[in-house]
Amino acid sequence: MQIPLGLKASADLRQVKDRLQYKPEVFEFFTAESDFTNDGLKRLQVAIEEVKAAGIKQIVLHHPMRYRDTFTELIAPQEQCRELYYFIDKSTNDLLQLAFDYNLQVLVHGSYSRQTQTFISMYPNLKAAQAAAFKRLDYFKQLGQVHIMFENSISPIFYYGEQDSDEEILAKNYRLAFDTSHCFIKVKANNEKLLASLTRLKDQIVHYHLVDSYGQTHDSLTLGQGLIDWRRVLPRLNPAATSIYEINLKDQLDASEQVKSHEYLLNLL
Repeated sequence: MQIPLGLKASADLRQVKDRLQYKPEVFEFFTAESDFTNDGLKRLQVAIEEVKAAGIKQIVLHHPMRYRDTFTELIAPQEQCRELYYFIDKSTNDLLQLAFDYNLQVLVHGSYSRQTQTFISMYPNLKAAQAAAFKRLDYFKQLGQVHIMFENSISPIFYYGEQDSDEEILAKNYRLAFDTSHCFIKVKANNEKLLASLTRLKDQIVHYHLVDSYGQTHDSLTLGQGLIDWRRVLPRLNPAATSIYEINLKDQLDASEQVKSHEYLLNLL
């Protein structure tokens, strides 16, 4: 089995230059609200072209997490959250346009966690909120086709780790992004449940965020520093999928923790 080096950066060309020195095979751009002005989209396009010029063909565009300090929750109702709803639509469409133009992938979060309950409370009950999330995901699936994927959260809206939830998501035939730390936290540091979910969803997973965790909070640790059993995780990864190391960096201009995570997996192999 081979594990490609996948690194993550913003559109800041200083970050891009730092990542490119390691010659990654996979590159993920973490976008922000500022990337969706006319100038911001031009900067993002320049950064994409820089990465493509380095010979990297597998590029993922991560949908922005926040809009005006509010998480971009897909269940945000149009009537109560008009500006947020519009921003989610516009930013997803902007990224998909780049994806179709440059043959890239777009990653959208099915949900987040910190503010999710506020949005859930705008619905009659949790089931109604979940139905709204699937409706939005279905819409974006149709829009993005083979250029879009959906990532798991820690919230009760869109998560991996429990058989019923995994099977409901499988039935949707979504292209999936699997964040190992999110699943591990959701199943309360249970490696057996993490491994079972990786196995169940394997065929529909097209991208991984390989991240370690103690399974309690969103700690985003370098691989080997948490409690995930990576030796058992490795054979359960889909070899056709891409992956990056989504680690909390001490310095955004230095990808050392991402590279150390890759070295950790290579040593296991």
